[in-house]
Amino acid sequence: MSQVKKILIVEDEFIPAYDLSDNLEHLGYQVTGIVDTGESAIEEVTQNPPDLILMDIKLRGEMNGIQAATQIREQDYDIPVVYLTAFSDDATLKQAAMTAPYGYLTKPVKPEDIRATIAIALSKHEEDAKIRSILAEEKKLNELKSQFLATVAHDLRTPLTSILISLELLQRYDTELTEAKKTKYFGRIQTVIKTMTTQIEELLLAHQAESGKLSFNPEPINAITFCQNLLENFQTSAVDNYQLRFSNQGDCTQLNLDKSLLGHILNNLISNAIKYSPQGGTVNLNLICESDQVIFQIQDEGIGMPSGYLEKLFQPFERAGNVGNIKGTGIGLYIVKQAVDRHQGTINVESKVGVGTTFTISLPVVRG
Repeated sequence: MSQVKKILIVEDEFIPAYDLSDNLEHLGYQVTGIVDTGESAIEEVTQNPPDLILMDIKLRGEMNGIQAATQIREQDYDIPVVYLTAFSDDATLKQAAMTAPYGYLTKPVKPEDIRATIAIALSKHEEDAKIRSILAEEKKLNELKSQFLATVAHDLRTPLTSILISLELLQRYDTELTEAKKTKYFGRIQTVIKTMTTQIEELLLAHQAESGKLSFNPEPINAITFCQNLLENFQTSAVDNYQLRFSNQGDCTQLNLDKSLLGHILNNLISNAIKYSPQGGTVNLNLICESDQVIFQIQDEGIGMPSGYLEKLFQPFERAGNVGNIKGTGIGLYIVKQAVDRHQGTINVESKVGVGTTFTISLPVVRG
């Protein structure tokens, strides 16, 4: 059941004001008050904001209806105003139009005109509010995109600099460097290139997901072997204060999953678990294979996430407020969610600031 709309009448003639009130209540509206000056209208709006104001243009006192409507707008009250007037000359209408009213009623007011004008004004105001909300979200998204592009540009420039320095050292001191040193520099270049490749792949995946073109190509895999190989890559780069643990249960062979998307899901969640655990700790990857689904659970003992952030966790370019100086682009979890959706699966998260985070991914499987 829709909520009864509240209307304030600002009219300095007694009989027309109460005729309006009777008509409005007959139409199903609630009249919150009848006042006869612009000053009283502003006070009434402050104390009990209505959904719409019927405002006479010519009022007793020092303030007319147009001036009152202007002050109400300047005080950031988003309330539609419909003017009542016996004066429809061009000068008055032009002055009134500058306050962006939602309609006019010429006195003496007819009941049928009241019904139509107020219904149109309320409907238009609701549509305007929706448009403003959409524009505000679009503005926020564009700002986040700009921040994201700046971050990506910085993150790509830094490894490129590292590559150039390593190549310059190899070129300039080729005959003086030991084989061990050369191997170290080549290894650094390979690591940086892999990092850049991953970043570029994430950009492409984010674009594909946003345009609804994220490919899905399931094939039979051994989930245990897949997870073990993936963790081995992390073991080689993880520092001493981290422990990566893997457990599995059930028959995890011949599961039809998209290897590429699954790799992005697990790589992103495990790398986040490490990245957002600056004090170290244990990162667990638990694999549970059931008859009709496979469950991946990633647990860490990191900084956790504020509860208010969880509802926008998977939106692009969003980052929690407690990440500090930890680098990130804000698209990783967006890609994870899209990859899970392509499997027609679910992803749930439990997190507590200062304790850690657990992601649980459930994917339906057809055994190959």
